[in-house]
Amino acid sequence: QVQLVESGGGSVQAGGSLRLSCAASGYAYCMGWFRQVSGKEREGVAAIRSDGIPNYVDSVKGRFTISQDKAKRTLYLQMNSLKPEDTAMYYCAADRRWRGGYCPTGPDDYAYWGQGTQVTVSS
Repeated sequence: QVQLVESGGGSVQAGGSLRLSCAASGYAYCMGWFRQVSGKEREGVAAIRSDGIPNYVDSVKGRFTISQDKAKRTLYLQMNSLKPEDTAMYYCAADRRWRGGYCPTGPDDYAYWGQGTQVTVSS
């Protein structure tokens, strides 16, 4: 089992930046960031393979960067040029299964989840 603890959420004005962190208790082949607005389905934001290959959804390409520090077992999400529509609860997720190609950005592909951290972007 992999335990995940997110941090770094907060409130920011549109155009601003935030960096989310996720501390993991163990190894995962894929790790990802997801977000959810109340009343809507959870959606993928970005994922990263254990060797560092990232995968982004179209809505965040060029604005968000996913990265990891393997020594610290910490996953990051640098979010720049934030928009009000980025407002959501952000979750870190991990999975140990080997994947061919990019790590997926679908929530159903991840077994372990953190508790989430709120990001609010005001206009």
